[in-house]
Order: sequence, then structure tokens, then C-alpha cells
Amino acid sequence: MTERSSVAELAGVLRKEVDRYSPGERLPSSRALVERFRVSPVTVSRALAQLAAEGVVVTRPGAGAYRAEPGGPATPAPGDTSWQEVALSAQAAAGPVPRSVDASGVLVTLAEPPPGVIEFNGGYLHPSLQPERALAAALARAGRRPGAWNRPPTDGLPELRTWFARQIAGPGGEGGPSGADVLITAGGQSALTTALRALAPPGAPVLVESPTYPGMLAVARAAGQRPVPVPVDADGLRPELLAAALRATGARVLVCQPLFQNPTGAVLARERRREVLRIAREAGAFVVEDDFARSLAHEDAGALPPPLAADDPDGVVVHLRSLTKITSPSLRVGALAARGPVLERLRAIHVVDQFFVPRPLQEAALELVGSPAWPRHLRAVAAALRPRRDHLAAELRRQVPALAQAAAPRGGFHLWVRAPEGTDEAALTGAALRAGVAVTPGRPYFCAEPPAVHLRLGFAATAGTAEITEGVRRLRTACAEVLPHGAGGGEPAPA
Repeated sequence: MTERSSVAELAGVLRKEVDRYSPGERLPSSRALVERFRVSPVTVSRALAQLAAEGVVVTRPGAGAYRAEPGGPATPAPGDTSWQEVALSAQAAAGPVPRSVDASGVLVTLAEPPPGVIEFNGGYLHPSLQPERALAAALARAGRRPGAWNRPPTDGLPELRTWFARQIAGPGGEGGPSGADVLITAGGQSALTTALRALAPPGAPVLVESPTYPGMLAVARAAGQRPVPVPVDADGLRPELLAAALRATGARVLVCQPLFQNPTGAVLARERRREVLRIAREAGAFVVEDDFARSLAHEDAGALPPPLAADDPDGVVVHLRSLTKITSPSLRVGALAARGPVLERLRAIHVVDQFFVPRPLQEAALELVGSPAWPRHLRAVAAALRPRRDHLAAELRRQVPALAQAAAPRGGFHLWVRAPEGTDEAALTGAALRAGVAVTPGRPYFCAEPPAVHLRLGFAATAGTAEITEGVRRLRTACAEVLPHGAGGGEPAPA
């Protein structure tokens, strides 16, 4: 049972039992509840907090929880908000491109699935892979730093900016950015939002890989921009199609993920890297390099190509990366790096949107990446992701061979698979959830009509290979129900 389900169940029991007490009467102590229900003190604390938020109990620090007095504030009658439909529709249609604010593609990976559902749609590391002890120690040390709660510089702590610059520049470091070229952001999504708002006005075309990260498409559409697809293949973005798209649209921004692209896992081939930069430079376009997966290389990845920004003297590349994916969803610390006049525009947008990233988070990030635990954590994650990846690929081949796989990537969190022609994507994802496994549909990854039905199946949010085997067994059940002509066949999972 998960902590979340335990809290909900305990709150439900206590909610019924509160009627036994008189208003103002004290409930059993937290220690008594822990012993009676055999749950953790954290579960008891969260359950009582939930009841306090509902107005069922009142908690008094150091004294305990008491049944709330009757006669609290009455629930106000709902107002008439129907007028907002007209107002919001008028706003959406006011610009040159209809403004669309749709977070559904992002929420698929952010929403916590119901209890008992296996998470093949997760976008973060399983708690067992997160460096919780190292994070706790870093946060404790950060809190003791002088001035830890003071206002930080708006660009970020100089030491943290320098650290990110070194990571971007790589071992040689001659052609990469300096700390002065870096802005600290509240994670990668914030950096992406800042970059797109700074580089493209409402109504402008923005070139994107196809397929690509739905969160980036959502950012562009919310800003009134027009995403234009540039297809990728096994070697990443196709330069000849990039050149054609730039000529046809006059776009001045390309967003790409050259390393372990989301969702295909492709790595931009060496011969294409310089070609992409050359084409963009000649068109007077910026390349927004989303380097989200550099720390997510698997044990067998080998030497990684340097970021595009590592050798970019002309300032074509606006580079972004984050610590969030490799640590915890709540360590929202990332970086934007750029050269030339564009940096000032990025800085202005960043300050207007955020003021600054909270200093305690920046101090904790510095403590973490400077500790001996950091390289150990990177090695541990690289070693843990490889067997999860291989096991998921093997189980799919054995149990659901109808889901065609591309080559398994050597970095990132997931596999990208294609369903047979004629598959109903919504029916398949719905059947999977009913069978007890959450998967990510492929449609949100395309900004135009998708060429086929795809699923993104993650392995990093799972507890291990046993859970992966069970998850694929459940997916096989869903495929047998939905796929055309019984295409979901394969060997059943061992009992």
C-alpha cells in the first residue's frame, strides 16, 4: 500500500469515528493512533491535517487534535461563471494565431495514478532511485549557510552558475559558456518557457522536432505561437527537412533535443550536428537546445557527444538543462545559457516571470553537486536504468510482440513503441488503465497528424524488474481486448 492510499484510508476511518466525540473533545494521541492502526507517524500527521483542512478537527501544536465546534462558516452558494466562456473565447481568438492553453499532455506524466496502478507513464525517478538522504543532508547544510534565506542575485548564485557553465562546456571547456552566460531557473520547464517567450512573439512559427515533448508544444501554444513539425529519424533531426521548413515558414527558432530525444530516444548523429547549426546560422535562427537527458545516460551509453552549445562562438544556441530529472521532482533548479544580446532579453523575461529562484533551493543544489554523494548517485542511476530498460524491452517482445519497438535508447526513461495499424489509441490507453497499468498515449507528442499510433512506456518510475513484468502482463491483457485481429498475442507472463 502506498503512503498516499494509507493517508486516505486512515482519514476515512477517523472521519467516521469523530462523531463519537463531543465538540471540543480531544481525539487519541498521535502515538496511540500509530500503535492502533500500525502506520507511520507521518501517515497519522497527514491524515489529521487532511481532516483539519476539511474542518472536521482542530489541531493544536503540542496538545493534539480535537473535534471541531459546530456552526462553522456556511458554504456559499455557487455563483454564475458562465460569462467567462465568452470572455476567454474572445481572448483566445484575438491574436493572429488562436491561443490554446492545454496542459493535458503534461499532466499525463505529472498526475499520480490511482493506488495499485503500475506507472509506465511516469516522468521522474522512482523514489528508490532518488538521492533522498543526500538531498536531506544537502538541504540541512544549506540551511546553515550564512544568509541562506536572504534574497539571492536575480541571475542566480554565482557559484551555481559557474558549475552549470562547466557542465555545459565539458572537459575541455574552451568553447563553452562562462558563468556570466548562465541564468538559474526554476527547473527545465521554466527555462523552456522563458526561452520561447523571449525568442518568438505571438503568432510566430516555431520549428519543433516531430514527435516531441508535449510540454514544449503546450508552452508555445499558450504563448500564441505556431509549432511547425520537422521529422526525426533514428539519427535525430533531419537537416534537409529543417532547411526546407526554415525557407517555407521564415521561422527564427528551432527547439530540439539532440541527446536521447523525447520520445524517440534518438541521438543527433555527428555529421548532422554541424549541419543543423550551419543551417540555423545561415537562416538567422536560434536553436533552443533542451539537454534534459544528459545526466540520464545508461551504464552502456559510452562517451556522450558534447552539447551543441559547447562549440558555438556565434551564439546560435540557447541551452537549457535541469537537475530535476536526475534528483527529485521537487528540486526545481535548472539553467539557461546564451551569448550575445539575447541573454539580456532572456534575463528580462526571467525576472518578470519569477524574480528569482528561492535561495535555499540554490544553496541545497550547490551542496548536493559538490558532495561525494553526487558522482555515486549518477553511477547508481546509470546502473539501475539499464536493466530496467532491457527488461521492459524483453518483456514487450515476449508478451506483446505486436507493439513494435525502435532500438532501445541508451539514455532517458522510456521506450517508444508503435501499435498496429487500425488501433484506437484512446481505447488502448483506457483499457490499460482498467487493467492496472498507466501508459502515455503518443498523440500529444505530435503537433500535426501522427503517422501512426504510438505509446511511450517508461521504466524509471517502476520499483524494479518484477513490477515491469507485471505491468507488461497487464498491458498484454489490454492489448488482447483492443488491438485489431487479436494482435496483442504473445507468451503469458510466468505465474
